[in-house]
Amino acid sequence: MKILVLVDGSKWSQKAALYAFSVAKRKNGKVTLFSVLDRREAKALAFHLSMRSESLEKIKEFEETIWKDMKKSVKEVITTLLEIGQREGINCSFKIVEGHAKDKILEEANSGNYDMVVMGAYGKSGKTRIGSLLEDVVGQIRIPVMIVR
Repeated sequence: MKILVLVDGSKWSQKAALYAFSVAKRKNGKVTLFSVLDRREAKALAFHLSMRSESLEKIKEFEETIWKDMKKSVKEVITTLLEIGQREGINCSFKIVEGHAKDKILEEANSGNYDMVVMGAYGKSGKTRIGSLLEDVVGQIRIPVMIVR
């Protein structure tokens, strides 16, 4: 069984990865941790930061710093999850891509390389309603999707 786990750095995606590890262990499966970095998120954060600090001339500098931090953060989360998976004896790999999250997730999930997708019910915002990305992709993924709370 090949399992794709969507990792956005939230505690919910980390719980999803742990659940996928438990399934993979029982089914002698392989887990791929998958994360999408969207530069538009860095641009938006940089814009808001520059507006709040009244430093519009620094927007590009802020964007590059935020982009580097985003990449570093997701790599740290994935590294931690890989270590946990390896300790548990799980065949585990990762992919980090850049682009629009919805498009990249659908492309990867529907590639034919996986038997199941596991994702957290909520995203990084931690809002109490189901995550908007989940709403966008779950009906368009052609394989079973497990939502972890």
